[in-house]
Amino acid sequence: MDSRESARPPRRRLRTLARPAQFRYCYDGGRKLVTRHSVLFVRSPADPDGVRVGVVASRKVGGAVQRNRAKRLLREAARQFVHRLMDRHVWIVLVAKASIVDRNARDVRDDIEQALVSKGLLDAEDIE
Repeated sequence: MDSRESARPPRRRLRTLARPAQFRYCYDGGRKLVTRHSVLFVRSPADPDGVRVGVVASRKVGGAVQRNRAKRLLREAARQFVHRLMDRHVWIVLVAKASIVDRNARDVRDDIEQALVSKGLLDAEDIE
């Protein structure tokens, strides 16, 4: 293996929600899915522009280190499932709960995928 090559697959870059109005749009009219470690708000945008993801961790989660870890876990989970969504034009806001801090990436991903499958947003056959 060449020194420039990596054994890991390339990371997928997420398209994010950037403006507060986009988050508010999801909160106000979106579908709310509550899981053990996060809360998801899912809504189709007025103008279809693909899948966008926003991540939130309030101070209820903990200090800055815990909030950053929670956001990293949620972003990694989103990278794993975003390309398998049934709806190719959807905005998702992932809100961390305090219980996420003690979990690993697989637990968080499985938790979110299970909620998405139960609401028909993700195909059950796609789950690893």
